[in-house]
Amino acid sequence: MEGLARLEYRGYDSAGIALVCNDHVEVAKKAGKLANLAGELEAHPLDASSTGIGHTRWATHGGPTDANAHPHRGGDSGKLALIHNGIIENFHPLKQELLEQGVEFTSETDTEVAAQLLSRAYDEAGDLTQAMINLVNRLEGAFTLLAVDADEPGKVVAARRNSPLVIGLGEGENFLGSDVAAFIGYTKDAMEVDQDQVVTITKDSVDVVGFDGTPAQGKRFEVTWDAAQAEKGGHSSFMEKEILEQPHAIADTLLGRTDSDGALILDELNIDPERLKAIDKIIIVACGTAYYSGLTAKYAIEHWTRIQTEVELAHEFRYRDPVIGPNTLVVSMSQSGETMDTLMAVKHAKELGALTIAICNTYGATIPRESDGALYTHAGPEIAVASTKAFTSQIAACYLLGLYLSQLRGGTYADDARSIMTELSEVPAHVQTVLDGMDRVREIARFMADSRSVLFLGRHVQFPIALEGALKLKEIAYIHAEGFAAGELKHGPIALIEPGQPVFIIMPSHDTPHDLHAKVVSNIQEIRARGARTLVITEEGDEAVRPFADEVIEVPKTSMMMMPMLSIIPLQVFACELATAKGLDVDQPRNLAKSVTVE
Repeated sequence: MEGLARLEYRGYDSAGIALVCNDHVEVAKKAGKLANLAGELEAHPLDASSTGIGHTRWATHGGPTDANAHPHRGGDSGKLALIHNGIIENFHPLKQELLEQGVEFTSETDTEVAAQLLSRAYDEAGDLTQAMINLVNRLEGAFTLLAVDADEPGKVVAARRNSPLVIGLGEGENFLGSDVAAFIGYTKDAMEVDQDQVVTITKDSVDVVGFDGTPAQGKRFEVTWDAAQAEKGGHSSFMEKEILEQPHAIADTLLGRTDSDGALILDELNIDPERLKAIDKIIIVACGTAYYSGLTAKYAIEHWTRIQTEVELAHEFRYRDPVIGPNTLVVSMSQSGETMDTLMAVKHAKELGALTIAICNTYGATIPRESDGALYTHAGPEIAVASTKAFTSQIAACYLLGLYLSQLRGGTYADDARSIMTELSEVPAHVQTVLDGMDRVREIARFMADSRSVLFLGRHVQFPIALEGALKLKEIAYIHAEGFAAGELKHGPIALIEPGQPVFIIMPSHDTPHDLHAKVVSNIQEIRARGARTLVITEEGDEAVRPFADEVIEVPKTSMMMMPMLSIIPLQVFACELATAKGLDVDQPRNLAKSVTVE
């Protein structure tokens, strides 16, 4: 139950556990959040056991009901139980086959199909591991399966294809989880599970084989954070805690990346520098918040390297026949490293011959393992569904990659990279300054708790910040919110402006080229004249905006490319405080899960 509590951010439509108790398996499961299951167990305790599996669900096949909750039993005896993350794409013909054999189903899920098939495979093989091997070779799709059987007490068998699974290595105990958070309270020693592998654990052993039964060896690693970092630590929500952790998250992402002369060292990429020097095109693929961090980084990477950089939604990338060559670098971004759309985009890029680099916050995750190289953000666990510290850390990591590519090109590019690294190293302190001055933003948020629509405007590198600010409000406050490029205002969005309409304007720095600062001031005047309530985020000392702003939110003055990591902070705080004022669960917003591991 403690492990499930740490994993509930991945899904919270229902929850259940199965325990192997002597000669039978006991199951308890309830629709809704984990607290409902806890209440059920308190009212109807299960027998003592030292072997069990548990699951929190984000509904795919079948609605969030008690019957559809995992675990699912297999066979007539009910001695076998199975849980499942992912989607079994060929479940329908498999279910028809079972129905023709007279099997009766108690749920609408594809998971129960797998449970029934596993039970039959066990009857034939007489061994749960071999039964799992036989099962997975009939399944299509993305799945992680965990199963127990009362005839083999003290054993859990798992299988993984395109869905997360990691092993926790303890003393006299071993664990399986979709994230190390599940067992971090018991061990920091972990082992990766590769694609198409079956794992069998007992309290004293871990055995790994391929789907063909061939023995395999997992790669061990140590988790670098502890259980305390996965707790709220006295904060009202994980989101609030993670917003406040951003100075440390960015600093840790930058830590140890330069030598004594200030030159960048990215040894963990493990890619031949000569191949990186040959790159003539960069494509960043990501989803959601990570996509907006990529859009932000595009401005900086192109500016610093003069390499054409595109940013693609991962779920669109591989379906549009992208133009990719051997000198294309595809950079994937995913906090969890398990985002299915992004993983599939990486695989497609590799098939087309591109070089691939993953920017990820989770060591041992699938996407960095499938990529040619990886750059980890070291932001620590992010539990809240709405991403905050991962966003700013991803920008910092992208900047590191861009500056490294610039350094490899030599000449003035390398000189510029060193001076910009100095600016980047100052960002954590600037972020802390912004966080220390958020009292007024929180007041504004509480005052605006009944707002029905909020608009966001940005330009140049601040345009993606407007998009991300709108997304945060949609995700956790369920308020209509839209982000626009300020230059688009007169091309349609200005029609939305009516008296009292709240509009956040994220100002470009004064040193942004082409006098964009003055142009955005003109945008403020245009919407103010039509009755909008203007809330302006700008650098300290920007007097030009004050006559036209209802509220001015200042951030420390810094260079143009560093501004996004400062200007996003008030928008994160605003969304968190407004949702809290509405009495909403900011950590687990409706219909969402932290890690989207299905397409």
